[in-house]
Amino acid sequence: QVQLVESGGGLVQTGGSLSLSCAVSGRAFSSYAMGWFRQAPGKEREFVAGITWRRGITVYADSVKGRFTISRDNAKNTVYLQMGSLKPEDTAVYYCASISRPVTEPATMMRENEYDYWGQGTQVTVSS
Repeated sequence: QVQLVESGGGLVQTGGSLSLSCAVSGRAFSSYAMGWFRQAPGKEREFVAGITWRRGITVYADSVKGRFTISRDNAKNTVYLQMGSLKPEDTAVYYCASISRPVTEPATMMRENEYDYWGQGTQVTVSS
């Protein structure tokens, strides 16, 4: 019902920047908030950043605060993740995901189990 497609991944040098996009299609109106998660080889998937569609309220993992910025373009049904000051530990497959119910507390977006739809992921590799 909701399809999410990530793009923009690639190889970047330590300290560099990269911007990811997540296009939402299908029943996009059923999405109330979006999040970015990442999963490195051998590790659990972890929360990166989240944003609500209506108010644009954001929440970030401590590990990316001050370096990453999540934003959205409601008209384009697209969410972005601008990543700066990249470190090798940022290397992972990055996934976008959608929450299909109202979010009133930003911390809700940090919980993986709140998300109903997931994209296929895009690889981000930060070289050292």
